Amino acid sequence: MKFGSSGVRGLASELVGKPSGLYTEAFARRLVSSGFQPNGQVFVGRDRRDSSQAIADDCMAALVASGFRPMDCGTIPTPALALYARKYRAAALMVTGSHIPADRNGIKFYGLKGEIDKADEAAITNYVAERSNVYPWPPARGTWPVCHDKAVAAYRDRANEILEPGALSDMRLGVYQHSSVAAELLVEVLQSYGADVVPVGKTETFVPVDTEAVDKATLAKLKGWAHEFKLDAIVSTDADADRPLITDDNGDLFRGDLIGLATALFVAADTVVTPVTSNSGISGALGFEVVRTKVGSPFVIEAMEASYREGKIVVGFEANGGVLLGTDCRLNGKTLAALPTRDAILPILAVLGTVASTKRPLSRLREKWKLPFCASERLENFPLESSRKLMRQLASLDSLQQFLAPFGTVADVDETDGIRARMHTGEIIHLRPSGNAPELRCYSEAADFDRATALVAQTLEKLRATASTDTEVVP
Repeated sequence: MKFGSSGVRGLASELVGKPSGLYTEAFARRLVSSGFQPNGQVFVGRDRRDSSQAIADDCMAALVASGFRPMDCGTIPTPALALYARKYRAAALMVTGSHIPADRNGIKFYGLKGEIDKADEAAITNYVAERSNVYPWPPARGTWPVCHDKAVAAYRDRANEILEPGALSDMRLGVYQHSSVAAELLVEVLQSYGADVVPVGKTETFVPVDTEAVDKATLAKLKGWAHEFKLDAIVSTDADADRPLITDDNGDLFRGDLIGLATALFVAADTVVTPVTSNSGISGALGFEVVRTKVGSPFVIEAMEASYREGKIVVGFEANGGVLLGTDCRLNGKTLAALPTRDAILPILAVLGTVASTKRPLSRLREKWKLPFCASERLENFPLESSRKLMRQLASLDSLQQFLAPFGTVADVDETDGIRARMHTGEIIHLRPSGNAPELRCYSEAADFDRATALVAQTLEKLRATASTDTEVVP
């Protein structure tokens, strides 16, 4: 288990029981050191994975043993949990593996200021290492106050202030529900704005949805539903509803960085903070300052905090579509309070509201931005050590050029997060080990979508063939 781009992650079988309790105790000690009062409330939520209830119970028992009062928020969107904790100046933890496979899980931690940062992660990791052999388990079990309905209601109230009443009354929208914690909530919110909503694809078993690397089978289903029900768009989220998924009227994916861009424009942002994996065409030419970071919400939040200026609106977003509202903003004559953690509802409503107000289909929205086309995919079950070996092999420009020779000549390299090579043609190929799971991710940019998709497919195929023979990536 280790901290990834957001929270600690690992195999569910290795997290249930003592490990989840130990990480929670470490978090509790960090809260005390940051000034959080003993006996304070800690809101606890979870996603719908089979292992999440047991892990949440372990966490709440450990919180009691550490002198805190857990408040059980049940299955709830991560941003709803964060919003509720922020409202009461309380801490929170969310049991979720987000988009990673069903046999894995994780815990996201929130202190008084919101998501914990890298310094907090380091302190928690050190505490766990020091206490792993002496940590007493199990603590006493009990029952805890339940506050699910109130927490969800507060999040729904926030959503109801984003658009004008009836803003979506001319739209027919699909909601891909699968096993998202926002499956019902998303339908309710869209209907409250007058949309004709068609729920599709609800499952009783857990389905991991990676909004940054949607599998071909899911893409085919989305495209089929768009045509079958004559939909203006289909919307969904990942498991814990902090990443949106949106397809246009043709059933084609509206990429996460475009969702973030549309949201930044919707709230009239002055500064945008986004990782290097987001579309390189998102620049100051669109009317705001752009700050680039490594992948992961802690890095985005850190850069957002450094960008705060009096009266300025700061928005962060990632290529997975999750949007962080760093400062308050004015919408429809009302103040929408800051929520500096990844959120799916705000960006979904921002995109749909933009489509409704411009009277143009979503499939044509990206045209006015004149951005390069992007694609991304991953090699699953690719061990971390294999990724590290690959990064070492490609560290020199000569080795990288040899590997990418079929795609042209390397012009320059950005090593902010992984290896991002810009070719002399202007095309981009970016390799990055995932921070959440044993996966290697590949991103590309090109002048058209087919070319961008081909760059990713061919690069991953070359890596796959190399890995299968256990040879060096460079001959």
